[in-house]
Amino acid sequence: MTEFLTALGTASGVVALAEMGDKTQLLAIVLATRFRRPWPVVAGILVATLANHALAAWAGVALAGWFDGPAFRYLVAASFLAMGLWTLIPDKPDDRADRPSRHGAFLTTAIAFFIVEIGDKTQIATVALGARFHDVLAVTIGTTLGMMLANVPAVFLGQKLVERVPLRTVHVIAALIFLGLGLWLLAQTAGWLG
Repeated sequence: MTEFLTALGTASGVVALAEMGDKTQLLAIVLATRFRRPWPVVAGILVATLANHALAAWAGVALAGWFDGPAFRYLVAASFLAMGLWTLIPDKPDDRADRPSRHGAFLTTAIAFFIVEIGDKTQIATVALGARFHDVLAVTIGTTLGMMLANVPAVFLGQKLVERVPLRTVHVIAALIFLGLGLWLLAQTAGWLG
């Protein structure tokens, strides 16, 4: 149970911080402003994130099972270090989000979030967390919770939130967490930790 809670807590915190100012958070603000119906937007984010991150966590666990060993652990450590650096690069909203929709708030949000999340830093972090913790359920719940912690306030507070939260500070904190995880895994793999 302790490992489950560790995976869940780590995944929640890492993804919540990484999501701040991310393109999917900006998409949440755009969709909430366009549709002015926050609950269907929140539901669409939840469904898209559960589906996307369950696949990503499964991929991480599967990759870890196939490539378990020092080389793969170094690769996972390097991915956390790369995520730390990538987190420092701010995202911009996607112009495609401004197009009108024929499918309503829920379906538009679910589809847009699922697609925009593909290859996004939070999805890649989910793969790395799956590989690190070997627990699809804990990582999926944790990363989804992190996404919701970051995006639900964005949906309800929209542009006011973006204007008041110092995103650069959040990006630096998220980067430090990713770098810390990467360095810890690197040190553990190299045998520097007991």
